[in-house]
Amino acid sequence: MSFPDLRLAWRFALRELRSGLKGFRIFLACLALGVGVIAAIGSIRASIEAGLTREGATMLGGDAEMSFTYRFANEEERDWMASIAERSSEIADFRSMAVVGEERALTQVKAVDGLYPLTGTLRLSPDIPLEDALAGSNGVPGGLMERVLADRLGLAPGDVFRLGTQDLRLAAIIENEPDAAASGFTLGPRTIVATDALAQSGLLEPGTLYSSKYRLDLPPGANLEQLQAAAEERFANSGMRWRDARNGAPGITSFVERLGGFLVLVGLSGLAVGGVGVSAAVRAFLAGKTETIATLRTLGAGRQVIFLTYFLQIGVLALLGIAMGMAIGGLGPVLVGPLIAAQLPFPAVFSVYPGALAEAALYGLLTAFIFALWPLARAERIRAAALFRDAFAGGSSLPAPRYVLATALALALLVAAAALFSGSVRLTLWTAGGLGGALAVLMVAALILGGLARRAARIARGRPALRWALAAIGTSRDGAVPAVLALGLGLTVLAAIGQIDGNMRRAITGTLPDVAPSYFFVDIQRDQMPAFLDRVEGDPAVSRIESAPMLRGVVTGINGQPASEVAGDHWVVRGDRGLTYAGAKPENTQVTAGEWWGEDYNGPPQISLAEEEAGELGIAIGDTMTVNVLGRDITATVTSFRSVDFSTAGMGFVIAMNESALAAAPHSYIATVYAEEQAEAQILRDLAQEMPNITAIRVRDAVDRVSDILRQLAAATSYGAAATLLTGFLVLLGTAAAGEPARRYEAALLKTLGAPRAQILKSFALRSIILGAGAGMVALAAGIAGAWAVNSYVFETSYSIIWPNALAVVGGGILTTLLAGLAFALRPLAARPARILRARD
Repeated sequence: MSFPDLRLAWRFALRELRSGLKGFRIFLACLALGVGVIAAIGSIRASIEAGLTREGATMLGGDAEMSFTYRFANEEERDWMASIAERSSEIADFRSMAVVGEERALTQVKAVDGLYPLTGTLRLSPDIPLEDALAGSNGVPGGLMERVLADRLGLAPGDVFRLGTQDLRLAAIIENEPDAAASGFTLGPRTIVATDALAQSGLLEPGTLYSSKYRLDLPPGANLEQLQAAAEERFANSGMRWRDARNGAPGITSFVERLGGFLVLVGLSGLAVGGVGVSAAVRAFLAGKTETIATLRTLGAGRQVIFLTYFLQIGVLALLGIAMGMAIGGLGPVLVGPLIAAQLPFPAVFSVYPGALAEAALYGLLTAFIFALWPLARAERIRAAALFRDAFAGGSSLPAPRYVLATALALALLVAAAALFSGSVRLTLWTAGGLGGALAVLMVAALILGGLARRAARIARGRPALRWALAAIGTSRDGAVPAVLALGLGLTVLAAIGQIDGNMRRAITGTLPDVAPSYFFVDIQRDQMPAFLDRVEGDPAVSRIESAPMLRGVVTGINGQPASEVAGDHWVVRGDRGLTYAGAKPENTQVTAGEWWGEDYNGPPQISLAEEEAGELGIAIGDTMTVNVLGRDITATVTSFRSVDFSTAGMGFVIAMNESALAAAPHSYIATVYAEEQAEAQILRDLAQEMPNITAIRVRDAVDRVSDILRQLAAATSYGAAATLLTGFLVLLGTAAAGEPARRYEAALLKTLGAPRAQILKSFALRSIILGAGAGMVALAAGIAGAWAVNSYVFETSYSIIWPNALAVVGGGILTTLLAGLAFALRPLAARPARILRARD
């Protein structure tokens, strides 16, 4: 490429740009909408991440935190914390039942000392000092509750409730808990009490499921990285876990990153739909420039000048569309930031984030380049002879090899960028493969639909409106390909999301209630098990009972190496896990590999591991695992694999050990009770009255909490899907607008031959309905296939077709195409045939 050619092409491009944006409104809208959605998602994600970083210490409750399971810190650990921190605050966190008369509700209890909170402010209603609130009155300690829990129990400030065997007086309602986000997912609303008030409650007995957390107020300038390394080295075998203000709420950070990455991929799907519109707009524009290009070729312009002229022109317009999208996606979240912040349970700092805008701009540039290059490459093949015949539509549809290579490289760069920014290579490849497959399927289906329409048009005699519609679909100029591609890809994304969402909802709310237990009971002490079993086993409404000893431990090593180095971020080695032990093999245990230890086995520790998790961790029979229980490392050999089905919501443990390995450690029992629904309340009352320390988790309530989270996720993804569908509708409008001259000529011919306007309009409507139905059915098939793949291989859940969602997609395709087609049918019907036919000649 020579500089004179580039300068000449730039001059030509500037002259043509003076004619305005006619014919490029849909082009600009598609790019602006696609880039805007991605920029908005990226900006909101960056805002939340900035808020989490800025408020890390407040959300954590201190500069750093050391936590332990089943125990409080020992003297050595307390001395070390005192040596590095200016202040430290002790917290115990556990589940319990709040009781008022006959009413009971699950609550997440936080027992605090006099220094809580080290950072942030606990807002109460009425606004009283925390020390006074927890002190209580008339010899009854005080307690605090979230409003939803107080309302559920019918409590007002001044009323008395019970935790375990301890009475407490509700002193105030919790309006804002500064470190709530650091607690992660909880099954019950919060209750805050003083640790001293629980001394006689029976809730913090040995073996009770609780964790202790020590929030540290460090000196200014403390090196968090060095302190973490020192703590983990000093207390490597104690089960201690470290967190600090660099990532005060790691669960939220990870969730925001993954959800943001997923939504960006949904936005990229919408941008791909917009790319179809970009390609159609460029083709339509160049088709109208055939004579201009042929004239330039007659005057001596070379192929390179022709290509550069329109490449630069389309490039300038693409930059304009991308800039519009960046403005929308960058300023939109800032303008509505207060409304978004009010709905978020964690802090966010709304501002313009250049990184998020640059990511969206990169996606927009690559998409515009990929979809505009081939039509531009074909333009350079137009010859001077095109002044005398229609040469643009002829010839090979494939451009020169250099353009094919450039397209492949740009596509690879787009996929690589999406994988890098989303943080999920696997999901990105699935998305890219799904989009590419959907485009290929839609293209083939459109060609087949066109062929079928041509054949059907020959036999549709006696039905002129239908015959005209089929004939139009079968042509290349106003045929099936543009409409099916424009609408089909948007509907494919919508269909896939609808099927995935429907299957996830069905998995949570549909299957579980039929097979799940009524209650999980935890913190049952050893000496309470006989009385517990007597109550539930003698009840005719109880159909099934399962119980097992329950401990919690941290997997610290695999085959002598740190677990995190072997298994990465797998959930089994992330945090503490539930453990159990058994002598003889339980009746419902299915060993799939290896051998179970004998009933009286008393040798070195052995582990039976869940088969699926063993495969994910890369563990084989004979490997060793080190599990830290109550500060003691237990290294055991994996001697068997078991089949564990967590989908039934029944009792399931990833790790089971032989009895002699764990029985001496302080622990409690866990039990599941399957009972008739009308008997559940009485069972809970009887057990809570006799054993007030135990905690009952109602499975239906847990399902409702998970369902609420799924509904929020579905709402977030539906916004991205709606933007994708809107982009597809815009592309349809552009396709309909580009085909308006052809319909005008068609209407003029038909009216000249005596066809009434109503019949012509019916023909246009039938054309839209057939195309919409075809696009909807193809999109539905592609969406169902994509959803099946995601559910089966990404989420690893069962799949079935959600027919209401499926039918809605087909109906939406018909309606959308009909509206877009009829929007550009009125002017062709109103045009005078004589004027149209003279202009055509």
